[in-house]
Amino acid sequence: MHTHQTWALLIVDDGMIRYNLSRYEHGALHRAVTLLPPQVPHNGRAATPDGFRKRVVYLDLSHLSAGLIGKAVDQPVLFDAVLRQRVSQLHRALEEPGAELEAESRLAFVAERLQLHLQLHRGAAPAARQEAATGVARQLRELLDESFREKVTLRQAAAVIHAHPAHLVRAFSREFGISPHQYLTGRRVDLARELLLDGTPPGAAAAAAGFCDQPHLNRAFKRLLGTSPGRFASGQRARASHPA
Repeated sequence: MHTHQTWALLIVDDGMIRYNLSRYEHGALHRAVTLLPPQVPHNGRAATPDGFRKRVVYLDLSHLSAGLIGKAVDQPVLFDAVLRQRVSQLHRALEEPGAELEAESRLAFVAERLQLHLQLHRGAAPAARQEAATGVARQLRELLDESFREKVTLRQAAAVIHAHPAHLVRAFSREFGISPHQYLTGRRVDLARELLLDGTPPGAAAAAAGFCDQPHLNRAFKRLLGTSPGRFASGQRARASHPA
Protein backbone atom coordinates (compact mmCIF):
# COMPACT_ATOMS: atom_id res chain seq x y z
CA MET A 1 0.00 0.00 0.00
CA HIS A 2 1.21 3.51 -0.81
CA THR A 3 -0.10 7.01 -1.51
CA HIS A 4 0.50 9.79 -4.06
CA GLN A 5 0.39 13.53 -3.54
CA THR A 6 -1.22 13.86 -6.98
CA TRP A 7 -4.22 12.40 -8.77
CA ALA A 8 -3.31 9.33 -10.84
CA LEU A 9 -5.42 8.93 -13.98
CA LEU A 10 -4.74 5.68 -15.82
CA ILE A 11 -5.93 3.66 -18.77
CA VAL A 12 -5.05 0.02 -19.39
CA ASP A 13 -3.98 -0.96 -22.90
CA ASP A 14 -3.43 -4.68 -22.21
CA GLY A 15 -4.39 -6.98 -19.36
CA MET A 16 -6.13 -6.01 -16.15
CA ILE A 17 -5.09 -4.55 -12.80
CA ARG A 18 -6.56 -5.37 -9.40
CA TYR A 19 -6.07 -2.88 -6.63
CA ASN A 20 -7.30 -1.93 -3.18
CA LEU A 21 -8.35 1.66 -2.52
CA SER A 22 -9.32 2.69 1.00
CA ARG A 23 -9.98 -0.96 2.01
CA TYR A 24 -12.15 -1.74 -1.06
CA GLU A 25 -11.03 -3.89 -3.98
CA HIS A 26 -11.45 -2.67 -7.57
CA GLY A 27 -10.33 -3.59 -11.07
CA ALA A 28 -8.80 -1.42 -13.81
CA LEU A 29 -10.16 -2.68 -17.13
CA HIS A 30 -9.24 -2.05 -20.77
CA ARG A 31 -12.43 -0.13 -21.57
CA ALA A 32 -12.50 1.93 -18.37
CA VAL A 33 -10.63 4.94 -17.01
CA THR A 34 -9.37 4.72 -13.43
CA LEU A 35 -8.92 7.78 -11.22
CA LEU A 36 -6.93 7.27 -8.01
CA PRO A 37 -7.19 10.24 -5.63
CA PRO A 38 -4.22 11.75 -3.78
CA GLN A 39 -3.41 10.91 -0.14
CA VAL A 40 -5.54 7.74 -0.18
CA PRO A 41 -3.68 4.42 0.35
CA HIS A 42 -3.84 2.00 -2.58
CA ASN A 43 -1.87 -0.80 -4.21
CA GLY A 44 -1.86 -2.50 -7.61
CA ARG A 45 -1.12 -5.91 -9.09
CA ALA A 46 -1.68 -7.85 -12.29
CA ALA A 47 -4.97 -9.74 -12.39
CA THR A 48 -3.64 -12.36 -14.84
CA PRO A 49 -0.27 -14.12 -15.35
CA ASP A 50 0.31 -12.13 -18.55
CA GLY A 51 0.63 -8.85 -16.65
CA PHE A 52 -0.60 -5.52 -17.93
CA ARG A 53 0.39 -2.41 -19.85
CA LYS A 54 -0.93 0.98 -18.75
CA ARG A 55 -0.54 4.71 -19.33
CA VAL A 56 -0.77 7.18 -16.44
CA VAL A 57 -1.28 10.94 -16.23
CA TYR A 58 -0.50 12.55 -12.87
CA LEU A 59 -2.55 15.67 -12.12
CA ASP A 60 -1.78 18.04 -9.28
CA LEU A 61 -4.46 19.68 -7.17
CA SER A 62 -4.64 22.72 -9.47
CA HIS A 63 -6.51 20.53 -11.98
CA LEU A 64 -8.79 18.68 -9.53
CA SER A 65 -9.35 20.05 -6.04
CA ALA A 66 -8.89 18.06 -2.85
CA GLY A 67 -12.60 18.52 -2.17
CA LEU A 68 -13.33 15.84 -4.77
CA ILE A 69 -11.22 13.12 -3.12
CA GLY A 70 -14.15 11.57 -1.25
CA LYS A 71 -16.25 11.19 -4.39
CA ALA A 72 -13.29 9.68 -6.24
CA VAL A 73 -12.87 7.08 -3.50
CA ASP A 74 -16.50 6.10 -3.99
CA GLN A 75 -16.23 6.04 -7.80
CA PRO A 76 -12.66 5.38 -9.04
CA VAL A 77 -13.69 3.41 -12.15
CA LEU A 78 -15.22 5.49 -14.96
CA PHE A 79 -16.75 3.81 -18.00
CA ASP A 80 -16.45 6.81 -20.31
CA ALA A 81 -15.27 6.25 -23.88
CA VAL A 82 -14.96 10.02 -24.50
CA LEU A 83 -12.70 10.46 -21.47
CA ARG A 84 -10.54 7.50 -22.50
CA GLN A 85 -10.17 8.98 -25.99
CA ARG A 86 -9.19 12.36 -24.53
CA VAL A 87 -6.50 10.78 -22.36
CA SER A 88 -5.07 9.10 -25.47
CA GLN A 89 -5.18 12.40 -27.38
CA LEU A 90 -3.33 14.07 -24.51
CA HIS A 91 -0.60 11.42 -24.65
CA ARG A 92 -0.18 11.93 -28.39
CA ALA A 93 0.02 15.71 -27.97
CA LEU A 94 2.69 15.35 -25.28
CA GLU A 95 4.82 13.32 -27.70
CA GLU A 96 4.73 16.10 -30.32
CA PRO A 97 7.54 18.66 -29.90
CA GLY A 98 6.29 22.24 -29.82
CA ALA A 99 2.66 21.24 -29.18
CA GLU A 100 2.42 22.68 -25.69
CA LEU A 101 -0.77 24.65 -26.36
CA GLU A 102 -2.47 21.58 -27.84
CA ALA A 103 -1.39 19.46 -24.87
CA GLU A 104 -2.75 22.07 -22.45
CA SER A 105 -6.04 22.11 -24.37
CA ARG A 106 -6.28 18.32 -24.22
CA LEU A 107 -5.46 18.38 -20.51
CA ALA A 108 -8.14 20.99 -19.84
CA PHE A 109 -10.77 18.79 -21.49
CA VAL A 110 -9.61 15.77 -19.49
CA ALA A 111 -9.83 17.68 -16.21
CA GLU A 112 -13.22 19.11 -17.10
CA ARG A 113 -14.58 15.67 -17.97
CA LEU A 114 -13.37 14.31 -14.64
CA GLN A 115 -15.04 17.15 -12.78
CA LEU A 116 -18.31 16.38 -14.57
CA HIS A 117 -18.12 12.86 -13.19
CA LEU A 118 -17.35 14.01 -9.66
CA GLN A 119 -19.62 17.02 -9.24
CA LEU A 120 -22.72 18.70 -10.65
CA HIS A 121 -22.56 22.04 -12.45
CA ARG A 122 -25.25 24.67 -12.83
CA GLY A 123 -24.87 27.04 -15.74
CA ALA A 124 -26.26 30.41 -16.73
CA ALA A 125 -29.14 30.87 -19.14
CA PRO A 126 -28.28 29.70 -22.70
CA ALA A 127 -28.42 33.15 -24.36
CA ALA A 128 -26.31 34.85 -21.71
CA ARG A 129 -23.85 31.94 -21.71
CA GLN A 130 -23.47 32.11 -25.50
CA GLU A 131 -22.86 35.86 -25.45
CA ALA A 132 -20.22 35.47 -22.75
CA ALA A 133 -18.55 32.63 -24.73
CA THR A 134 -18.36 34.82 -27.84
CA GLY A 135 -16.59 37.55 -25.88
CA VAL A 136 -14.16 35.08 -24.36
CA ALA A 137 -13.36 33.61 -27.79
CA ARG A 138 -12.59 37.02 -29.26
CA GLN A 139 -10.40 37.96 -26.31
CA LEU A 140 -8.40 34.76 -26.79
CA ARG A 141 -7.98 35.43 -30.51
CA GLU A 142 -6.70 38.94 -29.78
CA LEU A 143 -4.25 37.51 -27.25
CA LEU A 144 -3.00 34.91 -29.75
CA ASP A 145 -2.65 37.53 -32.47
CA GLU A 146 -0.52 39.69 -30.17
CA SER A 147 1.80 36.93 -28.98
CA PHE A 148 1.75 34.04 -31.46
CA ARG A 149 5.52 34.31 -32.03
CA GLU A 150 6.08 33.66 -28.32
CA LYS A 151 5.39 30.63 -26.16
CA VAL A 152 1.70 30.91 -25.35
CA THR A 153 0.23 28.71 -22.61
CA LEU A 154 -3.43 28.06 -22.03
CA ARG A 155 -3.05 28.63 -18.30
CA GLN A 156 -1.62 32.11 -18.87
CA ALA A 157 -4.44 32.94 -21.28
CA ALA A 158 -7.04 31.69 -18.81
CA ALA A 159 -5.55 33.88 -16.08
CA VAL A 160 -5.61 36.98 -18.31
CA ILE A 161 -9.17 36.41 -19.58
CA HIS A 162 -10.47 35.04 -16.27
CA ALA A 163 -12.01 31.90 -17.79
CA HIS A 164 -11.55 28.16 -17.28
CA PRO A 165 -9.07 26.66 -19.80
CA ALA A 166 -11.59 24.13 -21.14
CA HIS A 167 -14.19 26.89 -21.57
CA LEU A 168 -11.62 28.93 -23.50
CA VAL A 169 -10.92 26.10 -25.93
CA ARG A 170 -14.57 25.22 -26.41
CA ALA A 171 -15.72 28.84 -26.88
CA PHE A 172 -12.92 29.56 -29.37
CA SER A 173 -13.60 26.40 -31.39
CA ARG A 174 -17.34 27.11 -31.52
CA GLU A 175 -16.88 30.75 -32.53
CA PHE A 176 -14.17 30.33 -35.17
CA GLY A 177 -14.46 26.69 -36.28
CA ILE A 178 -10.85 25.95 -35.33
CA SER A 179 -9.09 25.14 -32.06
CA PRO A 180 -6.71 27.64 -30.43
CA HIS A 181 -3.62 25.53 -31.13
CA GLN A 182 -4.63 25.10 -34.79
CA TYR A 183 -5.12 28.86 -35.07
CA LEU A 184 -1.76 29.52 -33.42
CA THR A 185 0.00 27.08 -35.76
CA GLY A 186 -1.70 28.64 -38.77
CA ARG A 187 -0.52 32.14 -37.81
CA ARG A 188 3.02 30.85 -37.38
CA VAL A 189 3.00 28.99 -40.70
CA ASP A 190 1.62 32.06 -42.47
CA LEU A 191 4.42 34.25 -41.09
CA ALA A 192 7.04 31.62 -41.99
CA ARG A 193 5.66 31.50 -45.54
CA GLU A 194 6.05 35.28 -45.88
CA LEU A 195 9.60 35.10 -44.55
CA LEU A 196 10.49 32.31 -46.98
CA LEU A 197 9.13 34.39 -49.85
CA ASP A 198 11.46 37.20 -48.72
CA GLY A 199 14.43 34.83 -48.91
CA THR A 200 14.80 33.97 -45.22
CA PRO A 201 16.36 30.49 -44.72
CA PRO A 202 13.94 27.89 -43.25
CA GLY A 203 15.81 27.64 -39.93
CA ALA A 204 15.70 31.38 -39.37
CA ALA A 205 12.08 31.55 -40.51
CA ALA A 206 11.17 28.84 -38.00
CA ALA A 207 12.74 30.77 -35.11
CA ALA A 208 11.22 34.11 -36.19
CA ALA A 209 7.73 32.62 -36.53
CA GLY A 210 7.73 31.05 -33.07
CA PHE A 211 8.48 27.39 -33.84
CA CYS A 212 10.75 25.58 -31.41
CA ASP A 213 12.98 24.31 -34.26
CA GLN A 214 13.03 23.72 -38.02
CA PRO A 215 11.63 20.12 -37.84
CA HIS A 216 8.59 21.53 -36.00
CA LEU A 217 8.12 24.07 -38.80
CA ASN A 218 8.58 21.34 -41.41
CA ARG A 219 5.80 19.19 -39.93
CA ALA A 220 3.34 22.06 -39.54
CA PHE A 221 4.16 23.55 -42.94
CA LYS A 222 3.70 20.26 -44.76
CA ARG A 223 0.50 19.47 -42.88
CA LEU A 224 -1.08 22.82 -43.82
CA LEU A 225 0.44 23.55 -47.24
CA GLY A 226 1.27 20.08 -48.54
CA THR A 227 4.97 20.75 -49.12
CA SER A 228 8.15 21.36 -47.13
CA PRO A 229 9.47 24.88 -46.43
CA GLY A 230 12.62 24.18 -48.45
CA ARG A 231 10.70 22.97 -51.48
CA PHE A 232 8.27 25.88 -51.19
CA ALA A 233 11.14 28.40 -51.10
CA SER A 234 13.01 26.81 -54.00
CA GLY A 235 9.82 26.71 -56.06
CA GLN A 236 9.19 30.41 -55.45
CA ARG A 237 12.78 31.23 -56.48
CA ALA A 238 12.44 29.16 -59.65
CA ARG A 239 9.22 30.96 -60.62
CA ALA A 240 10.85 34.31 -59.95
CA SER A 241 13.78 33.37 -62.22
CA HIS A 242 11.47 32.18 -65.04
CA PRO A 243 8.32 34.35 -64.88
CA ALA A 244 7.14 33.10 -68.27
